[in-house]
Amino acid sequence: MADKQNDDDGFGGSPTGGLPGAPEGRLDGKVVLVAGATRGAGRAMAVELGRAGAVVYATGRTTRERRSEVNRPETIEETAELIDAAGGTGIAVPTDHLDPEQVRALVDRIDRDHGRLDVLVNDTWGGEAYIDFDTKMWDIDLAKGLRMLRLGVDSHLITSHCALPLLIRNRGGLVVEITDGTAETNKEYRNSLFFDVTKNVPIRIAFGLGKELEEYGCTAVSLTPGFLRSEQMLDTFGVTEENWRDGAKVSPHFVIAESPAFIGRAVTALATDPDVARWNGQSLSSGQLAQVYGFTDTDGSRPDAWRYLAEVASGAKDAPVEEYR
Repeated sequence: MADKQNDDDGFGGSPTGGLPGAPEGRLDGKVVLVAGATRGAGRAMAVELGRAGAVVYATGRTTRERRSEVNRPETIEETAELIDAAGGTGIAVPTDHLDPEQVRALVDRIDRDHGRLDVLVNDTWGGEAYIDFDTKMWDIDLAKGLRMLRLGVDSHLITSHCALPLLIRNRGGLVVEITDGTAETNKEYRNSLFFDVTKNVPIRIAFGLGKELEEYGCTAVSLTPGFLRSEQMLDTFGVTEENWRDGAKVSPHFVIAESPAFIGRAVTALATDPDVARWNGQSLSSGQLAQVYGFTDTDGSRPDAWRYLAEVASGAKDAPVEEYR
């Protein structure tokens, strides 16, 4: 449901890490590409992977010199600085992941600099402005619908096509396809055909890549946050990370919202798991992985947003939010 930046989000802290509730594993010597790391989940994942010691290439279209069509102020340079502050090595590379030549140049740079790629996180998106919920497919502006598909599907395929030859050089590589919803939750229609298709495709990409990568000893999964308190979502609800609970005055279900650091910790738990292959091809959520790996959100809770939304928001179950945090 998915883009804040302060110490409570897990973006501050000492270079040695060790924040309460964060995974304990280390990624020293590992090289990571987070495609779409400008803000929100992408930024948080890049920072948390850096906190574990990784070299993280943070890519996106918004820099200090130029904004993308999303037209928000967060930049990839800020993300790289946050990675450094967390104890990792952040490298900001402006990249339009719909341009194969730019992506090839990015991968060539990673190869020249390090000769390896250990984790690829495909988080490119930026299609919120094109969503028309509760509108018939034929009544949606076709250009807007197709642009959404380009941003949320083509960019993932282009990035994997260019980056996987480098990733498979070493066994143990991990590909994480970020989407909205799991294979189970997305059995329900997402109330916009273009959005529905866009958010289901990464699940199938991860499933297919799991088959293709297995012989190389690599793993692919899809991963979704829950009700994400991204910068954009906080602005929409008129709150900050400090007073986010006031968002429940706008929507009562905002009580289940999770910080971006939560999915950052989920990705880090996967990347540091020596038995990550057990998840190969599967569709996962931040709340699900928190129960398995034991990490928490920045407030010490483990929000299970998708179960809450199914049972309380949609299912009309009368239960306190504490049962889901």
